[in-house]
This record gives sequence, C-alpha cells and structure tokens, in this order.
Amino acid sequence: MAGLCSLLFNIAFYGWTAAVLILGLPILLFGYRTTYAFGRMWVRVSLWFLKIIVGLDHQAIGLEHRDGQRQAIYAIKHQSAWDTLAFALYLNRPAYVVKRELLFLPLFGFYLLRTGMIPVDRQGRASALKRMLAAARQRRQQGRDLLIFPEGTRVPVGEHRPYQPGVAALYGHLDLPVVPVALNSGLFWGRRAFNKKPGRITVEFLPAIEPGLSRKAFMAELEQRLEAACRRLAEEAKR
Repeated sequence: MAGLCSLLFNIAFYGWTAAVLILGLPILLFGYRTTYAFGRMWVRVSLWFLKIIVGLDHQAIGLEHRDGQRQAIYAIKHQSAWDTLAFALYLNRPAYVVKRELLFLPLFGFYLLRTGMIPVDRQGRASALKRMLAAARQRRQQGRDLLIFPEGTRVPVGEHRPYQPGVAALYGHLDLPVVPVALNSGLFWGRRAFNKKPGRITVEFLPAIEPGLSRKAFMAELEQRLEAACRRLAEEAKR
C-alpha cells in the first residue's frame, strides 16, 4: 500500500511541478516577491498532495524562537527532500543556500535565480565562500531570512557528517542570530527513498545563538544543539 501511495504522490507531485514551471513562466517577468509568492503556492499544493495521498503531515514547535521582527540565519538539519519545501511557508521569503548544480535544472533553475536563492560551488572553497557571502549580504539588505543546511547535503537519520564552513562564515560576517532547526523528516521520507510513510513530521525551532561567539564555540554549540534535538525527535517518533 505504501508503494502505491508513493507512486500516486510522485505522479501528482511531478505533474503539478511540471505544470507550474511551464504555466508560471510569465511570473518570472515580475520581481522576486511575486515569484516567491507563486512558489509558495506550489509548495502548499505539494504538501497537500503529500497529506491526502500518503497521509504524511507535519507540525512545527518552538515557533516562539522564530522572531518575525528581526532577520536571522536558520541552520536546518537536512534529512529529506521535504526539508527544501516546507520552510518557504514558515520564514520571511528565505534565501536558501543551494548547491550550484540546481541552477542547471531545466526551468527550475530560472525560478531559483529569480527568487534570489544563493548558489554555492561545493568544490570552490575560499572563492565560493566569498561569492556566497556577497550574495548573502544582498539578501540581508532586502530584509530576508537566510537558510542553510550546515552539513551541505541530506544525511540519513542517525548518521552524522561534518558541518561545513558556510554556516560559520554567515554567522561571522553578517552579525545575525542563528536559529538551529531540528526535525525528523528522514523517518518518513528518506534520502533517495521511493516510499513515503504516513505519519507526522516534527520540526522544532530552537533558541537562537546570538552573534559574538568565536567560530569554534559557535560550531560546537550549533552541532551539539542540532544533533541532540534531532536524536530526541527521532526517538519520540519511533515510540
């Protein structure tokens, strides 16, 4: 049954996405605000498909740590493709730090550029960090939130990869708080997994890490908070 529901969802999701990418091309003539609003509509319908076809919903807790009165950098654990969708609905037109390869996807790459996402060459090292920071400063001037996945890629539940320098660079240069965000999405929509499982994904916004820490202290604090919270959310979901 899970396989059939997942198949139906994939048909609905990719069909809907293709229709949006084609029919929405005129939207690209407008500013990023209009394009972003159009993208949020795509996300809402996609998550609705996930709920009614698969039975997979989500809840967000700790929303009091999401301060709508000031900008922030959101450092989010990345376990699933689901993570790339939902946060467009919770934050202030967040500019995602994304791998540069996504810009080359037919049509989709145009939308990423028009909505002001921040591409990064994961092999570019120092030069790539400089370009990322320059783009991030521009998004900050627009009053937008920034979103980054500290490990740089999806990591299965229970596994751990080194946190990449991008999040520390944003923290050190932008003078913005970093809000860690834990989740357990990988339990239901796994990395490169065809089947999606019914249930409820939990997203937890954690207290902000204020500017001023050293790079080493910041990275240790971020990793400790995120990993501990993700382990707890996974254990609670399994129980």
